[in-house]
Amino acid sequence: MKHFVGRRFLTLTFGVGLVVGASCLAAEPSAGKVATVPGMPPVTDPVNLYSETAAGKLSPAIAGDLPRVYVPNRISGDVTVIDPATFKVVNTFKVGVNPQHVVPSWDLRTLWVANNAEGRPDGSLTPIDPRTGKPGRTIPVDDPYNMYFTPDGKSAIVVAEAFKRLDFRDPKTMALQSSLATPGCPGINHADFSIDGRYALFTCEYQGKLVKVDLVNRKVLGYIKLSKGGMPQDIRVSPDGKVFYIADMHADGVFVVDGDAFKEIGFVPAGIGTHGLYPSRDGKKLYIANRGSHKVVGPARGKGSVSVMDFATRKVEATWPIPGGGSPDMGNVSADGKYLWLSGRFDDVVYAIDTTTGAVKSIPVGKEPHGLTVWPQPGRYSLGHTGNLR
Repeated sequence: MKHFVGRRFLTLTFGVGLVVGASCLAAEPSAGKVATVPGMPPVTDPVNLYSETAAGKLSPAIAGDLPRVYVPNRISGDVTVIDPATFKVVNTFKVGVNPQHVVPSWDLRTLWVANNAEGRPDGSLTPIDPRTGKPGRTIPVDDPYNMYFTPDGKSAIVVAEAFKRLDFRDPKTMALQSSLATPGCPGINHADFSIDGRYALFTCEYQGKLVKVDLVNRKVLGYIKLSKGGMPQDIRVSPDGKVFYIADMHADGVFVVDGDAFKEIGFVPAGIGTHGLYPSRDGKKLYIANRGSHKVVGPARGKGSVSVMDFATRKVEATWPIPGGGSPDMGNVSADGKYLWLSGRFDDVVYAIDTTTGAVKSIPVGKEPHGLTVWPQPGRYSLGHTGNLR
């Protein structure tokens, strides 16, 4: 979640995305298989789409990549680099204006820092080479608050939040391919994808809504309003692909939505300021980061915590408070599953949380850390955000 700044001084108009016909639909699957969109890697286990992100399942493509945690600091305009083996800061480098998230590319070869330059026209993406941990040349890109990738890897989806727009771009050069307006989704920011890759659900932070996007034909399918929501944040699909979980910072919990029917079907209470969602490496638990405040700019040492939900029962089975208070925001799970790494948004720290005991280590970083990523991570390809791998 970002600080919203209304801005309309830069207006670009693009054509509607290409329409892909029936010829691009995948063939009917055999029994027990999922028919995916062409180009998307097959679903190995239909009851656990996170099966290929289990501990130890590192892609050969990332052999030799440095084990690092990359932390974008929104206010200080830099990235802090942490060695997860020692929990020490080993580097800090400047990037663009207002870095929000560090996003692994679909092919796992680049980590993109999304610098959305709030209230300014100079948004950009900064590539990081994960083999060296060093940044490359920044590319000008309109308002990249967040970024995802189509399941076939052919397009990056830049979430231009201030413009209520999704920009489909070349995943390597970031040249614009097409744009899709989402006029009914103020504060469009976080997303997750159906098990077959045909659609995605995006959260609309400033209107308590979701928008459903057809990724095959690149069009908006509709919107729904969450029943008691006020500020939906992160979103994650269940291991079997049947429902989506939506963190809501005002509702203090997670909404459950049937993605195919596009209908709210439940709610799971969590903690104050429910914000980020991360599956465990075995695909059995969902770690829920509660930022400790309902405010966009919250206080330091708030009532931050992490709730641990069982996917099978949809029950919170443990709550880990941040000692002395804190503001756990966004991040991911270590490759071995032993630590949950989260930024402490209003405390200028990063938390490394032991996933067995809930014990917390705090590491000072830059000013207002946000969507950190842990690297490397298990998986075959990345759908974006801070490491939505499958």
